[in-house]
Amino acid sequence: MKVAGFGFRKGASVESLAAAFTRAGGAADVFATVTAKADAPCLTELAARFGVEVRLVNADDLPTAKVTTQSEKSTRLFGTGSLSEAAALIAAGPGARLITARVISPDSMATCAIAERSDA
Repeated sequence: MKVAGFGFRKGASVESLAAAFTRAGGAADVFATVTAKADAPCLTELAARFGVEVRLVNADDLPTAKVTTQSEKSTRLFGTGSLSEAAALIAAGPGARLITARVISPDSMATCAIAERSDA
């Protein structure tokens, strides 16, 4: 199972998320982000476009994920160096590994990382 984790700024468009997703490899069975972004139209629209569910990750769990990239803003806001990497890893479950580290959309409004768990 592959999970695409997303981080994005308020005002990000579906095109921003789609561009980040494409840069990350463009394939996932599930999308994931932090619960605070659950109602973001850009994510729900992208999930509908690809026919995948969105899994929400509790913000308190984000610092437990071992991420590979470091964003000062993400660390300050979420306690993790990469919201997208942490969301992907946590949503994929125990034993998941990153197959694509955080990539940034061309407009810098969204990030995406993809994690995989082979036993799911």
